[in-house]
Amino acid sequence: MKVPTKDQSLRNLQKGGELCGKVKVPGDKSISHRALLFGAIAEGKTIIEGLLPAEDPVSTAECLRSMGVKITPIKKGETIVVNGVGLNGLQEPQDILNCGNSGTTMRLIMGLLAGQEGHHFILTGDKSLRNRPMKRVGQPLKMMGGKISGRSGGDLAPLSIIGSKLRGAVIGTPVASAQIKSAILLAALKAEGSTTVIEPARSRDHSERMLKAFGANLEVGGEMGRHITISPGRNLKGQSIIVPGDISSAAFWLVAASIIPGSELIIENVGLNPTRTGILDVLGTMEANINVTNKRDVAGEPVGDIEVYYKENLKPFSLNSEIMPRIVDEVPILSVAACFCKGISHIKGASELRVKETDRLAVMARQLKRMGAKVDEHQDGLTIYGGNNLKGCELDSEGDHRIAMSLAIASIMATSNSTLRHSEAAAISYPDFWSDLKRLQQKN
Repeated sequence: MKVPTKDQSLRNLQKGGELCGKVKVPGDKSISHRALLFGAIAEGKTIIEGLLPAEDPVSTAECLRSMGVKITPIKKGETIVVNGVGLNGLQEPQDILNCGNSGTTMRLIMGLLAGQEGHHFILTGDKSLRNRPMKRVGQPLKMMGGKISGRSGGDLAPLSIIGSKLRGAVIGTPVASAQIKSAILLAALKAEGSTTVIEPARSRDHSERMLKAFGANLEVGGEMGRHITISPGRNLKGQSIIVPGDISSAAFWLVAASIIPGSELIIENVGLNPTRTGILDVLGTMEANINVTNKRDVAGEPVGDIEVYYKENLKPFSLNSEIMPRIVDEVPILSVAACFCKGISHIKGASELRVKETDRLAVMARQLKRMGAKVDEHQDGLTIYGGNNLKGCELDSEGDHRIAMSLAIASIMATSNSTLRHSEAAAISYPDFWSDLKRLQQKN
């Protein structure tokens, strides 16, 4: 990936200007990771269209290449081919596996490697990733016989994984996390006996859908689909995958067009997986002007186009732990939306945001307060008082991609221009965000 210069890192943000036109957001990051990982351990070729050509999936691909998987270069607009090596074909790498800034890469690869008997692996990442909790994945894998150790009692990377013989288990996860669930399911493919994952609430289900498509013996049951059982014994077969647009990236435009006067946007080819559409539910309670059109199924995932128009007097909203698994990545941009609602918005049950790329609750509260917003920070959330004008100022994403893009949208509604440090962070999930913003932002 191209390393940004200092000039690229500090970006001037212009106030004002409506957003109009059509935009295609990049491929879904969650699906992109899984397409690479499942394709790597399948038999035969997996062909991926629309894969997100951003830093996090590139980290996943580089780790897989280090273990002998042949993957064509990841470039924008190009089809990616993964030559699978099967469940038993991963090689012991000659060097440490670097997961970059990607928690998904590290956590899912932990599950992938736990059952690779006789091989030793070391996982590390950048400074942010080395301070994110990993015991939540390591502990369930140990229940299956995995041998995982690391700093702080196995909670922090660098992590050591010694591939070992795994046994199936019934595992209740402490939080509703697709990353934890997916790591366990990957390990279960190599275990003796079936494994059942029980979540406290339903998290995004891309792994279940895709593993079934690859031929895994997987069943979903229990209340709200919270019990997922996988039985080993079936080899995965390479597939053709079309990655839909990432609704977490679309969220920035959905909120922007809703709060910026005169805006009209059509966001094309967006994934509408029901475990991911919490943003549409919240905008619905706010009475935003949104329509979903051209609904269709693409490679097992529901897809559609979303039309969004500016709406005056948006209503405040309340988020709780029940909806949080479907909305967790959208909390930063919804925090911006709350500043322009007529009333007080409440975000609760969001303590998981404190262990993302940054402490997103603290960073959003800090940055919005700089702009003049009235925000109360709580241990598990925020209270945001709408109706206060935001002013332009010096902002800092603190290296978090979702915060960088959220602050960019907030700056448009400010009374004066702003600057943003670490603007390059947006490339982690949306490489073309700044060029798309420039194209869509029409000055009066």
